Amino acid sequence: MAKKQVLLLDLYGVIIRESKGNFIPYTFAHFEEKEYARLEHAFRDERLFTKCQNGEMSSDEFLSRLGYENPARAMRDYLEHFITLDTDFLSFAEQYHTRYDFVLLSNDVKEWNRYLFDFYGLHRYFHDCIVSGDISLRKPDPASFAYALSRTRRSSEPQTCILVDNSIANLDAAKAFGIRTILFNRDHAPYDGRAVNSFSELAHCLDSVSIETSKSNEL
Repeated sequence: MAKKQVLLLDLYGVIIRESKGNFIPYTFAHFEEKEYARLEHAFRDERLFTKCQNGEMSSDEFLSRLGYENPARAMRDYLEHFITLDTDFLSFAEQYHTRYDFVLLSNDVKEWNRYLFDFYGLHRYFHDCIVSGDISLRKPDPASFAYALSRTRRSSEPQTCILVDNSIANLDAAKAFGIRTILFNRDHAPYDGRAVNSFSELAHCLDSVSIETSKSNEL
């Protein structure tokens, strides 16, 4: 039996509608204006969000350092009420997760990712989850794609992997490894490669384009 192709799926901007999340505006709305300079320093200069996404601190530590008195409650409130699951993903996943090995490849806080997967019941669709907060590698770092290929046992056959991401920089980095790429173009960016705007379009793309390994350059 032929080995299944791997569908590497980004989270934010693909499965989650918001391409960059809403956490920074959520935080500024939570605190008084007199706190804004402190928060700007935490995000821009201390790079606390990036460090948390890179696994250098836990969600509780990150949120506590921002000033949230109840970090766990703030995490739940943000994830449940301020970002949006694309419900079309669920029907797409029901149809395609048996045809492909779904693997999440996401820059995210590890605790947030686990919470979202439990909250929306996404685990049943995914063969594996590769999250920056767990592996301390963030896209588009080439090492993140090398790791993904190694973990999926596709280092010698990257053309059997298709990355669906909303970031052109991430797609370009993946292409350098021979991974096929599709832009999920929620931000309507100019792009001369293969792009879709919805999960119905993604389904059509996967159905209409040959994914034989001998034709790996088509994507």
